[in-house]
Amino acid sequence: MMSSLQRSGAVLTAVLLLAACGRGAPPPEPARSVLTTVLGAQAGSDTPSYSGEVRSRYETQLAFRVAGKISERLVDAGAQVKAGDVLARLDPVDMALTAASAKAELELAEADVRRYRELRAKNFVSQAALDGKETALKANKAKADLAGNQSAYATLRADQPGVVSQVVAEVGQVVAPGQVVMRMARTDALEVAVAIPEARMPEVRKLEAAEVSLWADPQAKYKGVLRELSQVADSATRTYAARVSILRPDAKLLLGMSAQVRFADEKASAASALLSIPLTAVFQQEGKPALWVVGADETISLRPIVIARFDEDKALVASGASAGERIVVAGVHKLTAGEKIKAIDQASAVSGSSDTALAK
Repeated sequence: MMSSLQRSGAVLTAVLLLAACGRGAPPPEPARSVLTTVLGAQAGSDTPSYSGEVRSRYETQLAFRVAGKISERLVDAGAQVKAGDVLARLDPVDMALTAASAKAELELAEADVRRYRELRAKNFVSQAALDGKETALKANKAKADLAGNQSAYATLRADQPGVVSQVVAEVGQVVAPGQVVMRMARTDALEVAVAIPEARMPEVRKLEAAEVSLWADPQAKYKGVLRELSQVADSATRTYAARVSILRPDAKLLLGMSAQVRFADEKASAASALLSIPLTAVFQQEGKPALWVVGADETISLRPIVIARFDEDKALVASGASAGERIVVAGVHKLTAGEKIKAIDQASAVSGSSDTALAK
């Protein structure tokens, strides 16, 4: 039989063996967090886009043709108007007095002509005196017509359908002839005003077709055509003003909206279909480009690719990768084939960083 001292020694030995086994099996290292992105998740078009503003092709500055004090304004900014609608009126008192004075002078001239015609028939006055009265009658008739027109000019009407885009003058303000009172824009001829950099002018001159998208609704796409391209650069920005007409506008398009314009070309269609990847994702393997592709189990593998062209901040992949695959975009020189990683989406990481910065 085993003595109590032997039993105690056996138990102590077992405890020491268990402790030694625990020290010999370190916990597994956690998977490395790696920044990744999905190919084709963002537009890979090679054609640059330009930011612009939705405007009307026909923007009219409205003004009274006579001076006066604004007594009434019937519309506000943003109002939809039809041709002939009354927009504003001037104080009619002075106009009415001027018209009454011109009418009285015309009546007096008509009476003088009738009297001189009777005197001429009796040979009491010369033909020259009658001709003078006839001329005075014509002048007074023209003056009366002008006064009547000026009375009509005291009412400002819309000459075409559209939207009142801006109100410049208010009730009680005294305006001069031709001073802008309102601005109106037609809504049936919408276009996007953009600024073209100097370096892009040669290629834009060759293009006509364009695609327009709205910042408020990126999914909405509209076909457009380059209507106007200035040949003189802006003195401050050194860019060239351009107008892109929208062919089939709908109710989503509103004046003043922010839009993106991307010019298209048949020769550039193949380049537009190429996948775009960040330069940081390219790994050089024996002098040839390759990508780290993340598998379904988050295990990475190195795949050779063929690059069509390098740009300033991206590369266009001709073959070797497909849309929808997830690739590593940062720290590519620290990875090994077959390594299991923790994939972090680049868009989510950027969004999270922005939220954190805003929170701070």
